[in-house]
Amino acid sequence: MYKMDQTRTPIFESLMEYVNRETIPFHVPGHKKGDGMDDRFKSFVGTNILSMDVTVFKLVDSLHHPTGPIKEAMKLAADAYGSDMAFISIHGTSGAIQAMIMSVVGEGDKIIVPRNVHKSVTAGIILSGATPVFMQPEVDKNIGIAHGVTPETVEATLKKHPDAKAVLVINPTYYGVATNIKKIADIVHSYDIPLIVDEAHGPHLGFNEKLPMSAMQAGADICAQSTHKIIGSMTQSSFLQVRAGRVDINRVQQVMNLLQTTSPSYPLMASLDVARMQIATKGKELLDMAIELAEYTRNEVNKIPGLYCFGHEVIGRPGAYAFDPTKITITAKGLGLTGYELDQILANEYHIQVELSDLYNILCVGSFGDTKEKMDALLNALREISDKYYGTRPVKGDVLDIPAIPERAITPRQAFNSTKTPVSLSESVGKVSGEFLLAYPPGIPIVCPGEIITQEIIDYVQALKDAGLYVQGTEDPGVEKIKVVL
Repeated sequence: MYKMDQTRTPIFESLMEYVNRETIPFHVPGHKKGDGMDDRFKSFVGTNILSMDVTVFKLVDSLHHPTGPIKEAMKLAADAYGSDMAFISIHGTSGAIQAMIMSVVGEGDKIIVPRNVHKSVTAGIILSGATPVFMQPEVDKNIGIAHGVTPETVEATLKKHPDAKAVLVINPTYYGVATNIKKIADIVHSYDIPLIVDEAHGPHLGFNEKLPMSAMQAGADICAQSTHKIIGSMTQSSFLQVRAGRVDINRVQQVMNLLQTTSPSYPLMASLDVARMQIATKGKELLDMAIELAEYTRNEVNKIPGLYCFGHEVIGRPGAYAFDPTKITITAKGLGLTGYELDQILANEYHIQVELSDLYNILCVGSFGDTKEKMDALLNALREISDKYYGTRPVKGDVLDIPAIPERAITPRQAFNSTKTPVSLSESVGKVSGEFLLAYPPGIPIVCPGEIITQEIIDYVQALKDAGLYVQGTEDPGVEKIKVVL
């Protein structure tokens, strides 16, 4: 299956060689293997991780100009994921996404993206100077979340914008729903442009047949993966997988060098190296256990009055072609609770912290680190909450219809760099927004920088506020004012 020895961990091994040599450090960082670190911090984290917190030198290699263990680690990751090169990001997946966009589009180029993109995508568009063409994802009005964009939506958008230079899709979504990415790849490639994928929530795809198809398996040209989210590397460490051809690998290296620090964290890179080794050599059995545990939890949640946890039954709905069962989305509508309220009850009364909450749902992320005891603790808490709230509050209805995508007057980059002034939201009709307005659910921007604000948008924002929904994106935390372009 693999061409290389996936048991190798070259970055970690080079750091262990450095530590075992008992090297005397006259290099940064200044804590010098922890000897100069504050005792309170050092006594908690221990000296092992501090001893491998080093700087760039030959033994441990350079992230910006890799020739040794870092280069080997990148090749091993590419071999594991089926790409031609895997770049290490210690700027998180946000940085990898920005680099991915800047590698394929430039000033004035059109890039087709879903409307429910992460803000790092918009940051990449602003940095590149590209012009976004938005696609509306499919919204599930029962649970109040956005699924993927359909192949039909991608094809229709490309027919309207055949001069686009790239297409970006999210696969899978935060909630684990995947679109038909293979069909989308074929459509995009028929225009001879690259398909780029925000695979932040899919670094484990491709290592178990019970999971949706990965971006690389589908033939995507480049994808960013939050390796720290699911498969065990430390927070802020990610991969950027690249297939040669429609994407210039050397260009990607240049952009990554432009965006990333020249003093990368070696503990982060070592954790990424080891996480790749683990998923490549033990992924199937570890994922089998994680999936089995998540499915057990899903089935038990669905026995609790007032709660619902969707699963494979979502497949076949618009924008839902496949499903990642490790994602556990629990809808609290039947209890008359918002997702945020359920989140806070779990955190404050049971010391259980979920990944996120929105107006109707909480999301629990399953992984190798879960146990049945932990899942049973969650289930017992949910049963007690159901006993307390079921039948005591009115059940919430469908989510609000979102406004049409507004007309764009200038690019996001132009709006970001323009002179702006705050005005009352009620007086902003017809003006060009200099900020975002976003809301959950379903997580789709209501307005983006450079777009013209409409009365429909203002009415929608007020309706969201009246429903108790959290609206964000403006400097004004109360969203009474919005900055507009002068």
